Amino acid sequence: MRKMRRKGLASMAVQTVASTTDSAAANSVDLGPAAALSCRECGHRVPLGPVFACEECFGPLEIAYDFSAHDTEELRKRIEAGPANIWRYAPLLPVPADVATKPNLNPGWTKLVQADNLARELGVDAGKLFVKDDSGNPTHSFKDRVVAQAIEAARAFGFTTLSCSSTGNLAGAVGAAAARAGFRSCVFIPHDLEQGKVVMAAVYGGELVGIEGNYDDVNRFCSELIGDPAGEGWGFVNVNLRPYYAEGSKTLAYEICEQLGWRLPDQLVIPIASGSQLTKIDKGLRELIGLGLVEDRPYKIFGAQAEGCSPVSTAYKAGHDVVRPQKPDTIAKSLAIGNPADGPYVLDIARRTGGAVEDVDDGRIVEAIKLLARTEGIFAETAGGVTVGVTRKLLESGALDPSLTTVVLNTGDGLKTLDAVAGTGLTATIRPSLESFREAGLV
Repeated sequence: MRKMRRKGLASMAVQTVASTTDSAAANSVDLGPAAALSCRECGHRVPLGPVFACEECFGPLEIAYDFSAHDTEELRKRIEAGPANIWRYAPLLPVPADVATKPNLNPGWTKLVQADNLARELGVDAGKLFVKDDSGNPTHSFKDRVVAQAIEAARAFGFTTLSCSSTGNLAGAVGAAAARAGFRSCVFIPHDLEQGKVVMAAVYGGELVGIEGNYDDVNRFCSELIGDPAGEGWGFVNVNLRPYYAEGSKTLAYEICEQLGWRLPDQLVIPIASGSQLTKIDKGLRELIGLGLVEDRPYKIFGAQAEGCSPVSTAYKAGHDVVRPQKPDTIAKSLAIGNPADGPYVLDIARRTGGAVEDVDDGRIVEAIKLLARTEGIFAETAGGVTVGVTRKLLESGALDPSLTTVVLNTGDGLKTLDAVAGTGLTATIRPSLESFREAGLV
């Protein structure tokens, strides 16, 4: 069943395997504890290299590690003494030991906000609701985490151009990281993205190319470019570097647990675009349990989508294992991936942990953006509106327990999606006099 539901990887896998560096060169790279690439479907292992799909069954590849040398208490002390960014977790990531000395944007260690004001609005017990606010990253989204990982893999494999297919945030993250690290960048986006994201991606001086169509059209084009001589020397962070890139999302799990005092949250609400972030947060939590850094106890993971692009939510509610593609139609463009690569794995995790996958319409997304801003002073982009809106819906349905420690993710800054709240503006316009001030009813 798994092979059948992922058969779309086949053509891209053949192209990518053909372009993989030879095994000796791949094995010689220094990526810390990363030992090999392992297929999530059949377990087949290949040497580390710029390849993302299994040549045996076309399943997705991910990093397999050797953590056998770690002592729990020594590892905890090393992490706590590390830099205030994702490189504090370098012993658990596919990066060289000296990664913190290299030119990088050094994202991470963003705020975990105890959201008591929001909790009161939603009916959650005091001290139990937290917002992991990743808008504090260098380009104001969680994508800086994954790109930082991809940069190190690009260096290891000798790529000269950094590229991606993007719904907006990733384009800016790649442009900024490439500029800092001395790479050329050329990124591809749907032609109708929010203007704020277009400007932010273009300002770093790399090449920004709009593709007529939606994100899935952009992604298909990038897959073709990888298999063409024109793409030689290009590292596509979310295609041929995807196994390394995706590991950056684990650092959200690491940080949340460390910021909670080295304990697991009971419930997490995570937005779904490709689904990779959710699956890697789960992987990160399981790694912390396996290493003895947190107590092993149950946790629930809930996925959040916009109603106008909800293929995973639709499959979950129907009890399906296969995720049928949808044509996106939502203001939450950063989540507008109609054919999410990790969708089936999201279903597996939601069901395994006792969570769920839910969606909200655009109206509730806007309401949630304003609610979070009004209660906690956090201006979220539309993806954050999705997670807060879904959190409210899950609480209303009884799926979320208001007495348990719950972490809601905000993955980007609302300044990137101003159109979503364009009707918000002045309370009043007055003359510069106390009389006018009083007439406006402001006292």
